[in-house]
Amino acid sequence: MRVMAEVPASTGRGRRRLPREPHRLLRRLSFDSRGPSRRRADDRAGDRRGLVRRHGWFVAVLALGTVLRALAMLGYRPALWFPDTYTYVVTVFRPRPDLVRPAGYSMFLKLLEPFHSFGVVTAVQHLLGLATGVLIYTVARRAPGWVRTLATVPVLLDAYQIELEHLLVSDTLFMFLVVAAVALCMTARPATVAAVGLLLAAATLTRTVGQPLVVVAAAWFVLRRRVGLAGVLVAAALVPILAYGAWFYGTYQRVGLVGANGAFLYARTMSFADCARMDPPPDLRVLCDPRPPERRPPSQEYIWAKDSPLVLRPGITFTKENDDLAARFATLAITRQPLDYAASVLSELGRTFTWERAIYPDPEIYGYYQFPATPPGPPGRYPAQVGAEYAKLYEQGAIGTEIVEPYAGWLRAYQGMARLPGSVLLAVLLVPPVAAIARRRDRLPGDGTGSRRRPGVPAWLVPWSVAVVLLVTPAAAAEFDYRYVLPAVPLACLAAALSIRPDVLGQPGSN
Repeated sequence: MRVMAEVPASTGRGRRRLPREPHRLLRRLSFDSRGPSRRRADDRAGDRRGLVRRHGWFVAVLALGTVLRALAMLGYRPALWFPDTYTYVVTVFRPRPDLVRPAGYSMFLKLLEPFHSFGVVTAVQHLLGLATGVLIYTVARRAPGWVRTLATVPVLLDAYQIELEHLLVSDTLFMFLVVAAVALCMTARPATVAAVGLLLAAATLTRTVGQPLVVVAAAWFVLRRRVGLAGVLVAAALVPILAYGAWFYGTYQRVGLVGANGAFLYARTMSFADCARMDPPPDLRVLCDPRPPERRPPSQEYIWAKDSPLVLRPGITFTKENDDLAARFATLAITRQPLDYAASVLSELGRTFTWERAIYPDPEIYGYYQFPATPPGPPGRYPAQVGAEYAKLYEQGAIGTEIVEPYAGWLRAYQGMARLPGSVLLAVLLVPPVAAIARRRDRLPGDGTGSRRRPGVPAWLVPWSVAVVLLVTPAAAAEFDYRYVLPAVPLACLAAALSIRPDVLGQPGSN
């Protein structure tokens, strides 16, 4: 029955109009029989359902990436081995700086040593891979949902990325540290900026290619006119790097983080160095190779092959005398043949962007990046044999790789189909600058006088710059390697996602 009497709209300050229908009033005042605990549980369940609805595609991609990593754990137990692995394990038990590789990854292995399981190490690396995808999705929050999800697909679903995470090498840890540092670069709080410096220092002590990234990140804050924050970042990064350098100096009486920079650069120049054109002094001439460049082996063979001029020198390859000699030879080759060096770097870099995945630098190294059909054999080189004995101490048992079917076969089939071609990576890298040029034409005028508003620093610039540095540096200082490409991929994808919906930082004083 409808109530005909009118109730005043307001009978005083703060009073509300009463509903005209009694049943509406009763419904509003009725008691919820679920109780407070049930209501809170239902609200949480509703929040979870809403979260899945808002991020459904990413949740699906993340779930599929988790399943693929579980297959790797089931199919290849406990891990896949790489020649570098044994050196890292030796450093766990004989804690001293290595002449070739910094000890960051060995410290990571040391933290997990109480579990006495390389399976735990690969599980943690797979979790780092998944966490990298979550970071990319979170940082690109202003991009359209489908763009954010697409940006995570290479790191979460690329078969070669999953295989790299299952290898006992430093690249997955390095990738996560760098992506985490880039993610934190989006802030302007001093404490967080200090964390960026520490993360990049940890990345540098994991792979020395991280050194120029400290400069890139500091330049990012300088461009934003936050010079003080750039100083905080550099200071935070220098503390652990200098501490490690002091440890290295105390061990070898040499300045640096490793003792092989000259040797690697020498090997790099042997792809083009012509002693007839260089005319080196007699002490450098012993490092010449009389064969023409087109008939020479891949560059890295000049570091490890027994017949390499550098390896034939007295003492171990990486003594200070040999490394200094190699550095002088490389410097002379680059200064006397700068165009040949530039062409060689471009040639190595070009391997990154090919559609097909060619066998390079040799079948042995290429094979380490494939999920194998048969268990790998024992290490051949003596240093690796020593490392294998230490690996048994780490595992507290036999080491090796057990291949379990059908899981391993499913992954091999998947690897034959799911990968990011180099040409697609090149297209991803081109998205941010192309988008920036397109937006430049549509920029709004500033004050109606014909002048244009000064743009802020685009957020995509820092991940894009880091990705480019990670791709160019190995080609310039060492040699192309497929595993050197993968850490740059999530950063390139993040930069592309940020450029689709520009997250432009304002002038000083804004975050």
